[in-house]
Amino acid sequence: MIPEDYKKVPGWGVDADPKNDPTYPMRLRDPDLPRGLSWKRPPLQVATVEILHSNERPGLSAVFGEASPPKGVSGVLRRYAFRHSESAYRHWLPLMAADRIGAIEGIFEDLGTGRVPNIIKEKGWGAEWKFNRKAFATRILLVTAVAGAGALAAWVSIRD
Repeated sequence: MIPEDYKKVPGWGVDADPKNDPTYPMRLRDPDLPRGLSWKRPPLQVATVEILHSNERPGLSAVFGEASPPKGVSGVLRRYAFRHSESAYRHWLPLMAADRIGAIEGIFEDLGTGRVPNIIKEKGWGAEWKFNRKAFATRILLVTAVAGAGALAAWVSIRD
């Protein structure tokens, strides 16, 4: 049963009535089988780590990644972000900040294990220098100018 309000949405519930199935005859459903499906639903992936997902849908998707569970400061930001709607800045801005913070946390994690990260190689600066030298040089000059102006401003404020 579709609530009355949803019927006002164009196209909403177009496949709710099995007699008006828009996929027929491309997907012929067997009326004798439960839900008309002729295949057995495979088991869903079981979460072994914390999985963050949108608060706009219930439960986890059928499959998901577990390679980098939320942790540290970036994990706190990600947990905060997923408490808010995907249509809000409170969702996306913390996620973007969490990505940058996660990269820095990764550098410290590498250093903590005794491995010095090769930031130049990991950022692809070698390829950038080889194939896009003008844009790379412009970016380096811009970053240097902004950092120099910030350092100069800090030095002037400390001196006074």
